Amino acid sequence: YQRHNTSEIIGGSEKTRQLKQLITQFAPSRASVLVEGESGTGKELVARGIHQASGRTGPFVPINCGAIAPELLESELFGHTSGAFTGAKKSREGLFRVANGGTLFLDEIGEMPLSMQASLLRVLEQRTIRPVGSEREISIDVRIVAATNRNLQEEVNQGNFRSDLYYRL
Repeated sequence: YQRHNTSEIIGGSEKTRQLKQLITQFAPSRASVLVEGESGTGKELVARGIHQASGRTGPFVPINCGAIAPELLESELFGHTSGAFTGAKKSREGLFRVANGGTLFLDEIGEMPLSMQASLLRVLEQRTIRPVGSEREISIDVRIVAATNRNLQEEVNQGNFRSDLYYRL
């Protein structure tokens, strides 16, 4: 995972300058960040800029929530123990543990199933994860930056996205 910084966001407009200023302002916080914007507008660059400016020593780990089958997303994020499900021949760490000390970028979070949204909310509140098939809680230090091309407030109003998670992001 490569390190990037706000200098990769190019442009000399006032809006670009304001964006870079916001990145610098939000970077030191441990708070989660939600980036909304159309496809192709550089949401991942913003997320990488936040990570780079944050001083976090762990990696920047991106995942596209819409590109992974819902039934695999939990294992991808939280990891699993050997034998947790058919085909789980060995344990897997999961991206939360890979990103420990760094930033997990949840791209297209609006595609995340409601059941996974509940699990993500629990992680944000407790700062622990439980791999699939495990009874053991694991403490993590991960900053969440999420992005979407959807209007999440509208998705909340329609019942497609959890309001408590929306306000936590």
